[in-house]
Amino acid sequence: MQRFFTLSILFIVGITQSACSQPNGARFQLQDFYSTNPKLDAQVDLVFDQLKADERVAQMIITSLGKLGKPMNVVEPLVANHKVGGVIFLSGDPGQFMEDIRMLGDMSVGYPLLMSMDAEPSLFNRRLPGTPPMSTTNELKTIEAIEGAVQVIDSTLTNIGFHHNYAPVIDVSPDNEAIGNRTLGSDSTTIIPLANAFIRQTQADQIVATAKHFPGHGRVSGDTHKKLVYIDGELTEVSLYKPVINAGVLSIMVAHVAIENNEKYGTGGMPSTLSPVVVTELLRKELGFEGLIITDAMNMGAVAEIPQSTLLAAKAGCDMILMPPDEEGTISAIMNEMASDPAFKQQVEASIKRVIRLKLCLGMIYGPFTN
Repeated sequence: MQRFFTLSILFIVGITQSACSQPNGARFQLQDFYSTNPKLDAQVDLVFDQLKADERVAQMIITSLGKLGKPMNVVEPLVANHKVGGVIFLSGDPGQFMEDIRMLGDMSVGYPLLMSMDAEPSLFNRRLPGTPPMSTTNELKTIEAIEGAVQVIDSTLTNIGFHHNYAPVIDVSPDNEAIGNRTLGSDSTTIIPLANAFIRQTQADQIVATAKHFPGHGRVSGDTHKKLVYIDGELTEVSLYKPVINAGVLSIMVAHVAIENNEKYGTGGMPSTLSPVVVTELLRKELGFEGLIITDAMNMGAVAEIPQSTLLAAKAGCDMILMPPDEEGTISAIMNEMASDPAFKQQVEASIKRVIRLKLCLGMIYGPFTN
């Protein structure tokens, strides 16, 4: 009883019109995530220490809900038993999603969930029918057009109760079958300022932005939803990521693309999502990204049949595992590996603390510390 009371004080979720609105007294905002702030660090540690071991690992797990996701009767026990740290809503009625978010919030009092969506401009009306008409991403050719579109998207997401948008796509291609009109263009020099405007406006609206699909899905053949595809040789799209990292993007999604004929970054026939060389050595260390690294959906054809794929993604350095086929099995596999590998345990704990820090900066959690 004492532990539950303590967690209830630490984990407070805004239940005003928007589930992601900051409650009175919330002390941090998204702009604080990368700051040097001993009080924020102390708050992260305090929350971390109050969670049980499996609840900590569950912070890394994002399950799915909606027409293309898992049914509510599967998601409910995962939420009630603290087996996930968040939910991605795939496609469905905005009003129903609002009700679902409120219901799940009521079920997870004391344990707030990160609510996310693929609300790219090109997918916005399809994923949320009845929302204001939106141009496709490749039609948004100016910073003003991007900012206007993002403001509409963010207003809708905030009203429903979302915290995290898996956008923008910064892949360089108008032709790839998986990307198509979701791209910001076919020229990196024009993509970067548009992407930074998208990210800046999104995070100013207190919603987490996500640059994707690292290390680049635009110049490959094939669709990772269906099968594993390959970057052959040079990583021609990686250069787009350093500018968006410098601009403060809070999360980056890694694609299920393999890399071949590249001595330094070859993935040995495995998706980049499962490659420590790509996730940790390149993205985390070489590019200096200190935000959250999230996998693409782990039920996609490029990765779904690989044994222990979700554990391998965690071992590669991913902080958040999106749509694992087996959430509880993923938690168990990660915990078992942590028990036998101290270095991996330390890495996972760092991932968990990034997720907690993000939730603090979203105003989802607050406690005794003040700025």
